[in-house]
Amino acid sequence: MRARKRFGQHFLHDPAIRKRILEAIDPKPHETILEIGPGQGALTRLLLERIPSLWAVEIDRDLARGLMAGWGDRLKLRVEDALSLDFRAWPEVAPFRVVGNLPYNVASPLLARLAAVKDRIQDLHVMLQEEVAARIVAGAGRDAYGRWSVFMAYHFVPEPLFRVSRGAFSPPPRVESAFIRLTPRREPPFPVGDPELYFSLVAQAFQGRRKMLQTSLKTQASRALLLQAGLDPCARPATVPPEGFAALARLLSAERSSAGPAAAAEGSTRPFGCG
Repeated sequence: MRARKRFGQHFLHDPAIRKRILEAIDPKPHETILEIGPGQGALTRLLLERIPSLWAVEIDRDLARGLMAGWGDRLKLRVEDALSLDFRAWPEVAPFRVVGNLPYNVASPLLARLAAVKDRIQDLHVMLQEEVAARIVAGAGRDAYGRWSVFMAYHFVPEPLFRVSRGAFSPPPRVESAFIRLTPRREPPFPVGDPELYFSLVAQAFQGRRKMLQTSLKTQASRALLLQAGLDPCARPATVPPEGFAALARLLSAERSSAGPAAAAEGSTRPFGCG
């Protein structure tokens, strides 16, 4: 069956890569595993050689018919868009493990939805566009480091496993891929105070990626508050680790609670010069 461009389909056909994926997952018979986008069933078959049953969600109805014909009741298949699936209610058994060759056009929003239910997830093993994977695992100071890096570091411990060339897929995508493991954090890696405020600060900072913190965050935090958080007001956001944004969020949250939101931006509209 031909891949459908509208679904972002690129079927993994390299048996050596499929074997490496299976070894990385190392499925056990007692585990609940959810495969997102099983496609033609290449990995599905390998998984079902190790476990008695498998949960799966597939958007392509034609592919779903072939999957159901091949494995019957052993495959607990939902035919729908994974972006619309309620992972809080399904799979019905938790914790579960997630496996998938994620379509590159929906990988980020899908991972964000899974982060929201990370308390139900044991781990994730996913194939991603290499650029997306690089952003997930990047630390402060790296070119790929950004808002997405900070978000994912809060929710998961990322582990890059191996790169996958375009030739391993049919049809080959235009970009290289990477296979990574994501282990949900049961507790935040550091206190952030108000998580909503924390992610708001990060988002605003990286909207002006090349701007200094005292400029990009001038409507939220004064220069004095940046210094109090241990941050250089003249630094660019890409040099600030997640812990730095967390320190600022905690201070800003405490300041707003004690003195009201107007105090948070006091004096922040007058950036000082930087050498």
